[in-house]
Amino acid sequence: MSVASAPEAQLVSRARAGDRDAFAVLVARHQDVAFRTAWVVCGDAADAQDAAQEALLKAYLALGRFRDGAPFRPWLLAIVANEARNRRRSAGRRAHLALRVGTTQAEHAAPGADVAVLAGVRREALLAALGRLGPDHREVLALRYLLDLSEGECAAVLRCRPGTVKSRASRALRRLRAELGDDADA
Repeated sequence: MSVASAPEAQLVSRARAGDRDAFAVLVARHQDVAFRTAWVVCGDAADAQDAAQEALLKAYLALGRFRDGAPFRPWLLAIVANEARNRRRSAGRRAHLALRVGTTQAEHAAPGADVAVLAGVRREALLAALGRLGPDHREVLALRYLLDLSEGECAAVLRCRPGTVKSRASRALRRLRAELGDDADA
């Protein structure tokens, strides 16, 4: 079996034993979500890239402390989120959240100008409302709904219980609806 097609648990075990190729495969599998997680926390692409790279290095160095049988992705994303928070704190700024919106099949269709303008206005309103939320609310909404992490994965990243993720997301959604005002009901 090649390294690239090995199951994640085997890759982690091999990486812990010093196999850098195995860790490179783990990085390739998770670097995109690591960057997006860092971006959610930092709000800046350059800071997010630096935080993700630094977190990947820290994860490699901390492999000896990784618990056998535990899922790798939540462990890695917790390291990424911590590194990103540290960078945000040390920079002393709270940047507005810039979200990556994946392309959908609907985007490939050629909408009329009025539809495109309306979609742009709604997206800008949503981004502005997300930007007005506190970092805890922004993070939980972005991790849960934009990065599509499970409650358990969010809990690992945010270092809290899954029930806390659920209640925090509920409060954040209420706050987001309030920020959006009457337009949220449409």
